[in-house]
Amino acid sequence: MDIAGRPSQEIYDVVGIGFGPSNMSLAIALEEHEASSPQHPLKCHFFERQPTFGWHRNMLLPSTTMQISFLKDLATFRNPTSRFSFISYLHAADRLVQFVNNQDFFPTRQEFHQYLEWAAAGLRDRVTYGAEVTSIRPAGEAGSGTSDILEIEVRGGDGTTSVVSARNVVISTGLVPRLPEGVTSDERVWHSSEFLSRFHAQAPGDLKSVAVVGAGQSAAEITRFLYDSLPHAQVTAVIPSYGYSVADDTPFANQVFDPSAVDEYYFGTERARDSFWRYHRNTNYSVVDADVIRALYQRSYDEQVRGSQRLHFRNLTRVDEVERVGSGARVVVRSVLDDRTEELALDALVFATGYDGLDPARLLGDFDRHFLRDAAGRHRVERDYRLVPASGLTAGVYLQGGTEHTHGLSSALLSNIAVRSGEIADSIVLRRTERELGSGRPVQAARSAA
Repeated sequence: MDIAGRPSQEIYDVVGIGFGPSNMSLAIALEEHEASSPQHPLKCHFFERQPTFGWHRNMLLPSTTMQISFLKDLATFRNPTSRFSFISYLHAADRLVQFVNNQDFFPTRQEFHQYLEWAAAGLRDRVTYGAEVTSIRPAGEAGSGTSDILEIEVRGGDGTTSVVSARNVVISTGLVPRLPEGVTSDERVWHSSEFLSRFHAQAPGDLKSVAVVGAGQSAAEITRFLYDSLPHAQVTAVIPSYGYSVADDTPFANQVFDPSAVDEYYFGTERARDSFWRYHRNTNYSVVDADVIRALYQRSYDEQVRGSQRLHFRNLTRVDEVERVGSGARVVVRSVLDDRTEELALDALVFATGYDGLDPARLLGDFDRHFLRDAAGRHRVERDYRLVPASGLTAGVYLQGGTEHTHGLSSALLSNIAVRSGEIADSIVLRRTERELGSGRPVQAARSAA
């Protein structure tokens, strides 16, 4: 990269923005394409704003498990023989036999994170950490929407800016933590995405009264963790529903995350798409695993037996006001049942209120007007996860996330990560082959990245 801010002479085939699991999976698919077609490699590089690899570190709570099978890793569904599979990791860690003896399809979140770190270490030459992409623009004339080259502006950890050039970019910047309007996080008001770091920054004796807002998996897990970790604290769960709803992970419902379901959603009618959401939203959204629900209920019941209570559930209740007072927070909650309000004095308030999806417009800036949107104002996306250009743009802008409206429930989830990344890699390889054939240049037939 040229740190003076001018484009470097090298043109990458692919630049990936973000290096979480999705773009890690893409890096693996591209590497395996290179291994199968060594005479026709793809030049690729990834930029990650974090200083090192990390994936939801602040939710690596003790004993929490993955909600997907270990086989839904970075590569197996695309290439079962990949050296980056979870099985390969277990073998490298000398723990394969013990894992099999454990007879569990769902590894702990801590172990899966270790697998991701292991995979990231094997890809270190393809990624620059501590580098934040600040904009994407077409090369050449300002405002042009017809370029076949994109310029990606990157700010390094030292504040210097560089520009790299690529024929395709793949945006995978992850989700943005969501807080209620008017609420900002601080030392006493936290979002679940920062939970463990905030929790460990406190002296446990200072947390005598805490509350968790939300009805999903993270909210329930944090409530259980606080109750178990703070034996003298009052723990309140503020739940907008009547209680926690169980996640449907039964076999037929889980088919909604199958790779084939993406085609059925993408090419389906509006009525079919509506049915996906209406009948199967409870596979992933605002739902909790049954074992976590039972664990919390058991704790509550044990308190009734003992005649002492410090675990409180405020069902059908929402937060009305949050105000910092001294070293704590004053929170007003309102019951949906009778509209009554209650004031809570808390040492910590945790919002497990989810995330907003990826919005590529932030990086595209004025360039965003060169891409088509649907009647609802959402980006139109091709089946290969590429934004639909409004002009003669031949460079590709791909999304890993932010495509639920076009590709369905699994568009940003781990369940379909290996196949999704393989499809993006295949698209990039195919489009390059078509471009080189169209230019009259000799080209060796590209083999599938899948």
